[in-house]
Amino acid sequence: MARYEGRWTTVRVEVNEEIGWVTLNRPEKRNAMSPTLNREMRDVLETLELDGDMKVLVLTGAGESWTAGMDLKEYFREVDQSPEIVQERVRRDASTWQWKLLRMYSKPTIAMVNGWCFGGGFSPLVACDLAIAAETAVFGLSEINWGIPPGNLVSKALADTVGQRKALEYIMTGDTFTGTQAAEMGLVNRAVPLEQLRNETLALARKLVAKNPVVLRAAKHGFKRCRELTWEQSEDYLYAKLDQAQLRDPEHGRENGLKQFLDEKSIKPGLEGYRR
Repeated sequence: MARYEGRWTTVRVEVNEEIGWVTLNRPEKRNAMSPTLNREMRDVLETLELDGDMKVLVLTGAGESWTAGMDLKEYFREVDQSPEIVQERVRRDASTWQWKLLRMYSKPTIAMVNGWCFGGGFSPLVACDLAIAAETAVFGLSEINWGIPPGNLVSKALADTVGQRKALEYIMTGDTFTGTQAAEMGLVNRAVPLEQLRNETLALARKLVAKNPVVLRAAKHGFKRCRELTWEQSEDYLYAKLDQAQLRDPEHGRENGLKQFLDEKSIKPGLEGYRR
């Protein structure tokens, strides 16, 4: 929508058909994440979270890259020479949007990986709920090649999505892998030809738009939280989320779903959703 045109300098935002297309927009730098981009992405996410016209967020990159990771010049060399308090702020902006906001975002998120995804880009990639990549996209953890271990939560992101042997292989060698391999490892949901990437992502986003947003939020938050809890804690938490969803749901989805199945016999749960 035009209301966001020109609001940010390193991020482009469009909202169409209740889908927010958020594009990292530094193609000349392979969309490397600078302090400015990190600060703007924090504002973008907080702004769109309150936008009632947006139901699903898609994160992608301009040009031929998703993101090449952190900007070596602006994020590292220049910040290294800044006062300690400035370094803290710069790191806080990065972590705030890349996982604190994105990981538990109140709306569904999809990473649409169109090209290069390197280093620090793995944090927002895994923080997104779902991910679709171009088969030809190139992934890599090249930090080892220029003298540092993976920073931020890159290693945590891999530990949560990829098996130990493969994760350590790419962390320790710096070798690259394709979108097809990323799908085989479970880093993304699936890989498709580049020319089909947007349509595949759009179809998935539309499917999510059609779901009950309150229940969808409870379902995804419940899954992410219970991965870090014991079985007993998970049981309590998930029942609490179920009760919370019923209380907050203006559509009364559970009541209507049961009515349509048990009384009207007009739907088959598991095969189709209730009529909203």
